[in-house]
Amino acid sequence: MSAGLFDLEGQVAIVTGASSGLGARFARVLAGAGASVVLAARRRDRIEALAGELGAHKSMAVAVDVRDDSLLEGLVHTAVERFGRLDVLVNNAGIADPGRAEEEEPARFREVVDVNLSAVFSGCRAAARVMLPQGAGSIVNVASALGLMGTWKIPNAGYAASKGGVINLTRDLGSQWASRGVRVNAIAPGWFESEMTAELFEDADRWQRFLERTVPAGRAGREGELDGALLFLASDASTYVTGQTIVVDGGWSSV
Repeated sequence: MSAGLFDLEGQVAIVTGASSGLGARFARVLAGAGASVVLAARRRDRIEALAGELGAHKSMAVAVDVRDDSLLEGLVHTAVERFGRLDVLVNNAGIADPGRAEEEEPARFREVVDVNLSAVFSGCRAAARVMLPQGAGSIVNVASALGLMGTWKIPNAGYAASKGGVINLTRDLGSQWASRGVRVNAIAPGWFESEMTAELFEDADRWQRFLERTVPAGRAGREGELDGALLFLASDASTYVTGQTIVVDGGWSSV
């Protein structure tokens, strides 16, 4: 397979939740493949620092709270205004609030679903309004292996429900827009270190024992082990793939 299939030179991408962790990594990977990248997150100082790292001519930072539909519409408009087009959207922003379901406040459940699912729909919709008329585009939603299974060992009902919703939303939008040139797919990571999981990784020995008991690979994902899935879905390497979820979890969801 030609390496050129993964080339994003001349393309424009938006990454939400780009201020840290997986989002910042995704932005660097897309930029490394040649894309101009619009970095979106609430923490302006962090995305501005990342934009400085990537280069002002190839990136820009836009402060956005994904719960605000008008800001998402404005994000897409800003990207097109600055770079002239939009080819890739990575819906990565997300939150979690682990705890037993009987103690989870309904208001917090709704907030998690709002950020992790409703905002993904709004982002897809805003991007599609640009991508559909141009007849091309790739949307990559970041789901989770926890959207495919129960979370009884680390209970997190709102997160699991929202990520399960992202997986089925991806199927539906992928089928709706396939004939019009816009692909919608998802990545479902297993355990990767991020701000969201930082507390779990603090007790390294205990966490490693947990992973050895639950994940066939016996470890958490390493930095860079989502890069291939992201580039595959974002690029022309996956032009006949839509509505699919690539699970990158060391075999965890297979047992």
